Amino acid sequence: MPCTERTLKNATVIVLSGLLLSPCVSSSAVEVIQEAAHDVSPPLRSIPTDALNAAEARRPRREIPLGRFVAPPGAQTSTSTAIASQLLAAPLISATPGLNFDGLGVGFSGPQGTFNVTGVPPDPNGAVGDTQYVQWVNTSFAVFNKATGAVVYGPVAGNILWQGFGGQCQQRNDGDPIVLFDQIARRWVFQQFAVNGGAGNYYDCIAVSTTSDATGTYNRYAFPMPNFNDYPKIAVWPDAYYASFNMFTSGSMSASFIGGYACAFDRTSMLAGTAATAHCFQLSSAYGGLLPSDLDGSNPPPAGSPNYYMAIDTNSLDLWKFHVDFTTPGNSSFTGPTLIPVNAYSQACGASGTCIPQPGTSQQLDSLGDRLMHRLAYRHFGNYETLVANHSVDNGGPAAIRWYEIRNPGGTPTVYQQGTYAPDATSRWMGSIGMDAVGNIAVGYSASSSAIHPSVAYTGRLPSDALGTLQAESMIVSGAGSQNGGISRWGDYSALTIDPIDDCTFWYTNEYLQTTGNFNWSTRIASFKFPGCSHSSVAVSGVITLNLTIQLATGVPSGATVECQLTLTTLDPLGAIKENVIAIATVSGTTATCVPSIPYLWTLSAPTTDTISVLYAVAIVPSGSTIKSSDARYRTNNLPEIIGVPVSGTQTALSDTTKL
Repeated sequence: MPCTERTLKNATVIVLSGLLLSPCVSSSAVEVIQEAAHDVSPPLRSIPTDALNAAEARRPRREIPLGRFVAPPGAQTSTSTAIASQLLAAPLISATPGLNFDGLGVGFSGPQGTFNVTGVPPDPNGAVGDTQYVQWVNTSFAVFNKATGAVVYGPVAGNILWQGFGGQCQQRNDGDPIVLFDQIARRWVFQQFAVNGGAGNYYDCIAVSTTSDATGTYNRYAFPMPNFNDYPKIAVWPDAYYASFNMFTSGSMSASFIGGYACAFDRTSMLAGTAATAHCFQLSSAYGGLLPSDLDGSNPPPAGSPNYYMAIDTNSLDLWKFHVDFTTPGNSSFTGPTLIPVNAYSQACGASGTCIPQPGTSQQLDSLGDRLMHRLAYRHFGNYETLVANHSVDNGGPAAIRWYEIRNPGGTPTVYQQGTYAPDATSRWMGSIGMDAVGNIAVGYSASSSAIHPSVAYTGRLPSDALGTLQAESMIVSGAGSQNGGISRWGDYSALTIDPIDDCTFWYTNEYLQTTGNFNWSTRIASFKFPGCSHSSVAVSGVITLNLTIQLATGVPSGATVECQLTLTTLDPLGAIKENVIAIATVSGTTATCVPSIPYLWTLSAPTTDTISVLYAVAIVPSGSTIKSSDARYRTNNLPEIIGVPVSGTQTALSDTTKL
């Protein structure tokens, strides 16, 4: 498919020093954004919460406006999707239910008190980690034990993450939150904006946990944004945390829409708690509602793979490739879009965006049919890459879930399958989609009609099902009330994520109402799993021995002591496991013999189809030197600490993948 937009390159810099320096925002330049500040927080569980929660409870009730951008051109009729919709002919979804419990909402209580609804919509989202589930809504979050569903921390105001940090990330609690679990590093990633209105007062606030415990310490960051950074969506990728925004000229939603904004945040630095930058690209107002690809599963993308961004267009999908180079900003690029034709559709609710019916009221709800819905889930199966995405379309009146599986995004992307899920006259919208380790797909969403109160449901498919079809839905919770009071806002998104331990269990959260009213929403959290998905622990054991003959460099004193430090690193998807040993070489004349040996026993968790790889590296250094596993001297011989190079060697069980 042809690219209709050039690669975006070159560089400008945004720096905060007291006030934001207004950059020249150009669609042809990478903007290098310097952090405003960073630090390490105290343990979250130790930060006082009463004052913040009390301040949150006192906030005036408000309906948070939706930042609308120009819809793609093309027909907005009610006929284009009806011909492609799936009729009710599938069996009840074969997934096995797990936990199902209420999350944050009216009447919710936890160790830190009782939650108060002060705004709509709730923006319900969450993520599952090793032992916890974290749910974040506008404008509070809570931590749950994922084995029992019991709340262990919360509810707390979202900006508690930045208490003691200073600036607007501490002072403001503006929401639009996203929480993810970085399964590569076993860390939590929290993102929300701080938008006080006016130039120099827009920030993206990001906190990255230092461990897999969501109640522990965090590396905290504030990044100044050049304009109002609405609807932030962050994603995990090996070389960066990628994010998208809809940029407006000011905090007023009636202001001009500038265009989509794509940023890559320096993940390596943020994991380490050091100074970080972001590389960003501003698109024109023709493009909005982009989503970055979010890594699922144990297999990383191919080495050097860009992050993929996607948005809807007229009867097509737009695909971009974001390559970031934090060392040489001029090498960062944002290429695209490539247009991927799909079955014809019209956005749910047309240009108004509001048409979802409810029983007992004339009040209709927003569909957000003008954008893809969180998340754009990515998975690498070894022999192919795949993306799954969804949005809300018109189906002759009711809203329906349009979903896609796009393969080969790194080459010539193809629509492997697509479908419009509309088994009856009920509106289904506000979806979130994901895929498990063996290719089962699940979609969670809201469902409502003139006879059915807004409810939370899900469906899915097996790889053996007919392409483009989903099974009959299962209800997570049936709503018992409709939203009234002139309030149409619903969502703005929901979240389906995958358990990082078994890579099979889906966790979903969305909103519903227990009684008719306004500012009285509840949320639900549920898990489920397809029985055909399995995950196993693999015991890996052995001994790695290297027998190296080292030719000493000229000038090494006779009788000098030489050390070989051997480092073994497994490329297990659940994170690198390293073991080290130091062996003293036997020096004879101008040569030295070094025989480092490491016995190992690792229990690794990976899908049974995975291959577990192990790399080794050896450094030859003067006795007593200190070397770090991240140091370039593992890969080169041009540093003064290295006084010789191996000229021959043998090893067992591993291939020689790195050499000095």
